[in-house]
Amino acid sequence: MRVLVRRCWGSRPAGGGPDARPTPQWRALAGLGASPGGEDGRGVRVREKPPWRVLFFGTDQFAREALRALHAARENKEEELIEKLEVVTVPSPSPKGLPVKQYAVQSQLPVYEWPDVGSGEYDVGVVASFGRLLSEALILKFPYGILNVHPSCLPRWRGPAPIIHTVLHGDTVTGVTIMQIRPKRFDVGPILKQETVPVPPKSTAKELEAVLSRLGANMLISVLKNLPESLSNGRQQPTEGVTHAPKISAGTSCIKWEEQTSEQIFRLYRAIGNIIPLQTLWMDNAIKLLELDGWIGVRSVMFKKMLTATDFYNGYLHPWYQKDSRARPSQCRFQTLTLPTKKKQENKIVAMQQCIK
Repeated sequence: MRVLVRRCWGSRPAGGGPDARPTPQWRALAGLGASPGGEDGRGVRVREKPPWRVLFFGTDQFAREALRALHAARENKEEELIEKLEVVTVPSPSPKGLPVKQYAVQSQLPVYEWPDVGSGEYDVGVVASFGRLLSEALILKFPYGILNVHPSCLPRWRGPAPIIHTVLHGDTVTGVTIMQIRPKRFDVGPILKQETVPVPPKSTAKELEAVLSRLGANMLISVLKNLPESLSNGRQQPTEGVTHAPKISAGTSCIKWEEQTSEQIFRLYRAIGNIIPLQTLWMDNAIKLLELDGWIGVRSVMFKKMLTATDFYNGYLHPWYQKDSRARPSQCRFQTLTLPTKKKQENKIVAMQQCIK
């Protein structure tokens, strides 16, 4: 599939003329004042150009694509973009580990589990779907700071679940932003590169993730090829249009029949259906809806076991009507399921989001 891409913003020429050496803005703001080719305040020589030494932070399938691109660049000895590549991920309840760890082990890359970040020297860090706040002390260890590959057009959908909320809210355009990490807050740093793509009609979050992960990986490599210049040309995020994309909870999967339209329910299914099935109430029993279509026709359900719509009708709906043909059909309709708030349940959903890919 080919996706047409356009830039969200134009490049700004670096001050001081075409031959000026730009000072990375983040280091100037931090008061370290290092310039490429100089020292970073710790007596460590700062590289002026590639190849870079990179420490990658990531977890899921979206991050795996960025790591794959970095590894391919490292293996390309002719271009000499990446000299060193190591990986930090988070512990996983899955025995196989998260997709980033699986790829790193398969590719024989050094892997650390957070909060262990190794003790090597690096030029730049890269974050994609990591879900942990990085301290200022850690950020300042990198002469060129830490870049973040974020799957939205910031400042829209700051937070850990931008793709889910893009689908959930019916956005028709989305994109990827390469930005710089700032301490204490997620997704607020300056933008280095941003591109948009249309959201394919009726696409699921998983399908959209595949499109954005490839776009993000290509954009990351482009930024690294001109890293000092990209840092100099970074721009602050606008203060207007800020929205947030929190993690989903178990309660998100409960259909609110009295409040949600059929379109909203179908968007909910496309946004989270691959992570957690939508849930509803039928005759005081919780039921999971496994397959939906645009008119909220249900193709299969989970009720004691997985059932097709035909089996559910023949085994439950039809016998109920035969038992009392004078009963009102409204007595048999789906109703809103309300779940109790449980910390353990919320943690389970987070683990599912990490492991599902």
